[in-house]
Amino acid sequence: MGMSWEDAVLIEESKNSGHPTVVTVNCPDKAGLGCDLLRIVLEFGLYVTRGDFSTDGKWCYVILWVVPRPISLKIDWESLKKRLVSCCPSFLPAFYIDQFSGSSKSPPLYLLKVFSLDRKGLIHDVTKLLCELELTIQRLKVMTTPDGKVVDLFFITDSVNLLHTKFGREETCEHLSVVLGECCISCELELAGPEYECQQGLSSIPETIAEKLFSCEFSSMEDGSQAIISDTSKIKKASVVIDNLLSPVHSLLQIQCHDQKGLIYDILRISKDCGIQIAYGRVSPSVNGTRSLDLFIQNENGKKIVDHENQVALCSRLKEEMLHPLRVIITNRGPDTQLLVANPVEISGKGRPRVVYDVTLALKTLDICIFSAEIGRHSTLDREWEVYKFLLDENQGFPLTIEIYVINDRSSVQYGAETDAEVLVYPSGSEAEANLHTMIHLIFV
Repeated sequence: MGMSWEDAVLIEESKNSGHPTVVTVNCPDKAGLGCDLLRIVLEFGLYVTRGDFSTDGKWCYVILWVVPRPISLKIDWESLKKRLVSCCPSFLPAFYIDQFSGSSKSPPLYLLKVFSLDRKGLIHDVTKLLCELELTIQRLKVMTTPDGKVVDLFFITDSVNLLHTKFGREETCEHLSVVLGECCISCELELAGPEYECQQGLSSIPETIAEKLFSCEFSSMEDGSQAIISDTSKIKKASVVIDNLLSPVHSLLQIQCHDQKGLIYDILRISKDCGIQIAYGRVSPSVNGTRSLDLFIQNENGKKIVDHENQVALCSRLKEEMLHPLRVIITNRGPDTQLLVANPVEISGKGRPRVVYDVTLALKTLDICIFSAEIGRHSTLDREWEVYKFLLDENQGFPLTIEIYVINDRSSVQYGAETDAEVLVYPSGSEAEANLHTMIHLIFV
């Protein structure tokens, strides 16, 4: 008597708005399964209120309490179940086995060309629809013409096997035409040719900006930011401790940090990339904006983590990326203002879900227009980054004569581009500071 693949994932929908839906995954285990599951949860715009993870190395049991964020977000729970099932070993539906069993074969890349009249919030509206259709944006190129029109090139992959037919592609374009309304001039969707497949999407960033965006200065901001920010209550803290006394076979990883969007995914992504196996874990509910996690872990050899250098390296990596899951810089590029957002890429090559959605929502909320945009990759010595570049139209909320650095919900203003320039804080209550904090709040919370 066996268990069917349909029983691997059970979803008990909440009967009351705002109450969590319970998602249970009960299936054979595999390395990095928790990260893969949480990635899908994040792709659907769900927030994990609490969770439990348990495995004996062969079989795992995961239970998550999730709510849509925002609450008004409509979730296709059946589609979520299918996507979660697709991660579960031995429970893959036949069509998934046929398509993905062999290999490291990348999913086909499609090119969506949208030509339209320009208007505020255009990029976000397209991105929102693509998220609803479970189409993942891999690269993006947005250009505004002098006569007020926009050419958008979205390089996308299909998570639900929607675009392999002509009907599916035409239906997607029809949805976009409805969303864009009279602004839409034309919409085309086709399989990207080899000339696009072979492009690496490398991002060109000036060396001085790259040094600031990817340097260890972001890691040191937890201690150094008090000298820059007068309101120390806004400074995020993170505590990561490894205890080897409580369990004879596992190390206890205790994490306490500020709650934010994608936090559980970030922690499990780092664990997966570092070869950490989680035997048991508990995610506690957020209390006054703070999250606590207890994870019983082993290294990839099934041993406790006793080497001091390995402990320090793991704790430092977790702490750095919990404090700075996305690195954000707003800077001048000649007469224009440019927003750069960067996040680490999984070792598997996947970027963080919904970044374009979150950033374009923040800009739309602040009534800031996007003149051009693109997504690329940037490699440093220790990791690969996905970089999102947005050239912004002039807006009085972002002064163009200064360079602004934003680290999560913290900001400082630096006059000039020299490294020894004077660092100051916006006057309390200024419009620019309010806009900066609003934007970061929308991206991270």
